[in-house]
Amino acid sequence: MSPDSKIFVAGHRGMVGSAIVRALASQGFTQILTRPRAELDLLDRSAVREFFKTERPEFAVDAAARVGGIVANSEKPVEFLLENLTIQNNIIEAAADFGCAKLLFLGSSCIYPKHAPQPIREDALLTGPLEPTNDAYAIAKIAGIKLCQAYAREYGKNFLSAMPTNLYGPHDNFDLHTSHVLPALIRKIHEAKKSGAPEVLVWGTGTPRREFLHADDLADACVFLLKNYDSSELINIGSGTDVTIRELAELVCEVLGYDGTLAFDPTKPDGTPRKLMDSSRLFALGWKPRIPLREGIAHAHAWFLENQPAS
Repeated sequence: MSPDSKIFVAGHRGMVGSAIVRALASQGFTQILTRPRAELDLLDRSAVREFFKTERPEFAVDAAARVGGIVANSEKPVEFLLENLTIQNNIIEAAADFGCAKLLFLGSSCIYPKHAPQPIREDALLTGPLEPTNDAYAIAKIAGIKLCQAYAREYGKNFLSAMPTNLYGPHDNFDLHTSHVLPALIRKIHEAKKSGAPEVLVWGTGTPRREFLHADDLADACVFLLKNYDSSELINIGSGTDVTIRELAELVCEVLGYDGTLAFDPTKPDGTPRKLMDSSRLFALGWKPRIPLREGIAHAHAWFLENQPAS
């Protein structure tokens, strides 16, 4: 890669895509291609092909996806499956057909079996049943990995797949109905503090363990992989440590200065009991995360305060 390489970032307005654009710009790349949905509908195959044919990006990062938490995944499995399959198929096929030298496809840690041995190694893929609350999204992402590997095997394409752990940061989704656990906790606890509520209700038992990575750390890892990784074998991107949901909620309370109590609702789903990625392959290449969880939560909360409408 050179500073004037043309790099297309799909999904640049989302949390991950926007972080990747920032990371590329901070490292001196000057030709970062982005398109808003009004100009390029990634669900439109012919439009995506025309974009790649005209612009001829040398590198592409697929950070575009329909995403959501347990509620959204459970209520809309058709949309999560169809839309994600369509978006990734369009991008990967067009990148292959119009000379893209390298493509990075971003998956999700939910591709791994619900009861995969911990920490989860890359070779755990397809060794057991998925977590049913997000299996539609997971199946779409698995298909994307397999398509990238098929292009590498059949056509020699340098298409790689990276699996991020649970992410958070600027441009996250803080909607309580569709968000993931950390932004939901930030919003719930912020609103409880603001209203003077004595208690915050947290879904589930609080015992599941989750790993979290700041979106800016993920973006830094993605640029690192574009520069240093040339294998179709998927690679994990995580922080290497995890916490219980109870510990996470308590940490958010500390960072936000909320002194009320936490109540847990065991009638709500916990999801996967534990999900810690084995990121030793990536760490061995020389990359490590830099943003501690406490600092990252404060950063995400500050962005929420600046960018969310008053409740």
